[in-house]
Amino acid sequence: MLGTLQPQIGGYKAFVPNKFPPKNLSFSDQLLKKNNEATRLIGKLDGISQLLPDVDLFLLMYVRKDAASSSQIEGTRATMLDAIELDAKISGDLPDDVNDIIHHIAALNYGLNRLKNFPLSLRVIKEIHDKLMNTGRKTHFADPGNFRNSQNWIGGTSPKNASFAPPPAHELNRAMGDLENFFYSKDTISPLIKAGLIHAQFETIHPFLDGNGRTGRMLITLFLWQEQLLEKPLLFLSSFFRKHRQLYYDRLHDYHLGKIENWLDFFLTGICEIAEESATTVKEITKLREQDLKKIQALGKTESKSAAKILPELFKTPIINVARIQEITGYTRAGAGKVLDRFIKMGILEQKDESKTYGRSFIYRPYVNIFSK
Repeated sequence: MLGTLQPQIGGYKAFVPNKFPPKNLSFSDQLLKKNNEATRLIGKLDGISQLLPDVDLFLLMYVRKDAASSSQIEGTRATMLDAIELDAKISGDLPDDVNDIIHHIAALNYGLNRLKNFPLSLRVIKEIHDKLMNTGRKTHFADPGNFRNSQNWIGGTSPKNASFAPPPAHELNRAMGDLENFFYSKDTISPLIKAGLIHAQFETIHPFLDGNGRTGRMLITLFLWQEQLLEKPLLFLSSFFRKHRQLYYDRLHDYHLGKIENWLDFFLTGICEIAEESATTVKEITKLREQDLKKIQALGKTESKSAAKILPELFKTPIINVARIQEITGYTRAGAGKVLDRFIKMGILEQKDESKTYGRSFIYRPYVNIFSK
């Protein structure tokens, strides 16, 4: 067991973690073999990603995808497309909870920038939580950026009938201190296995009143990037966790019970699947870009010049309208409309909602579909 269930005032039992990590931690040959395969696939992804002419545009889309998936695990209905449309400043009837995704993107980007000159730590985790929760999810009192001072629980209506009651508030500093020390412990544990343990232990401690799942999933990306497994942080697991949401919860529960390998096997399976999927995505984006550049180059000199300004913008924000084309090209509305017509004729853009006559927006559907698989 990784801890004990101890009686608390109020008539319930809360999980109190033992010293972390457990002594004499060892793993089966089967798990280590899967870890080696996951490491190989990450190396393959890192190599293939060098093919992209602007890897940061690819990263922006993947951050949006991960933010949407991670928020949807927690019940958000808004999608990646909703977040793109809001980012493009195109008016539309968007779900109120699209802000969950926007806050997640801001928090993850903040964390990635912070790690450029400051190590991953409890201080950074609190700052990320503040970016995630401050002014977000207004129906929840999350106390952004601060560890909780009261008991929380998972499932049920109170700690008494909960499926799991994390450590009481007075145990948090010790438990989180152990976790922070583990970030930099001198051991022989693979960074991938270490990332899996960090995420599961963080979710077990559940240090915040709200936002623990989203913060903990960001922690995986931040730790692996800090460990320099990838030149760019291109590995995001939230879509895998969302796809297997119940199994994700079950395996985390196994971890609480001390069945560490059950969780790590699931975690490494996700690493393998997402690394392969991301490598395929890189290849498909490269192929699509070359294909659409050829279409643009086949235009006349003047037409191709304006079109060449639009295409890179579409890789960044693949939803656009006439006003945005005017901003990019400096053309009149009529001129921007002609550019738009050319992109539609080339099969690069299509109207997002065919039923609309006014306030129309247009989507780079082939590109969006690559990320929406």
